[in-house]
Amino acid sequence: METKTMLDETFEVTRTDEEWRALLTPEQYQVMRKHGTERAGSCALLLNEKRRGVFACAGCGQPLFASGTKFESGTGWPSYGAPIEGSVATTEDRSYGMRRTEAHCARCGSHLGHVFPDGPPPTGLRYCINGVALAFEPE
Repeated sequence: METKTMLDETFEVTRTDEEWRALLTPEQYQVMRKHGTERAGSCALLLNEKRRGVFACAGCGQPLFASGTKFESGTGWPSYGAPIEGSVATTEDRSYGMRRTEAHCARCGSHLGHVFPDGPPPTGLRYCINGVALAFEPE
């Protein structure tokens, strides 16, 4: 997994701050554009979603995760073993005195969550994603 900084990237979908604020709810804006985190367990709809389908970026509609990669991590956030190829990019996050890998939408740059090396096989990764950053599209 190659890690870059957000400044190294340009995105296919770009919007002004005003456009993002008009498109997203205040909570989505805080998470997706200001790199916030929703409270654990606060997105019950997506945590409990068991249907087949795709979880897409709430900011631009890019398909991010297939339902078959979703698993129960016990963390209070939707977790996935792997994204749809090319849909999620990563950067190094050194906020809060920690060194983590941030996950963001490769199409619009919206912050999604973080990637941790404690997931199930075959990837061993856990994409821990803020539910408000996602829109579910059933099959």
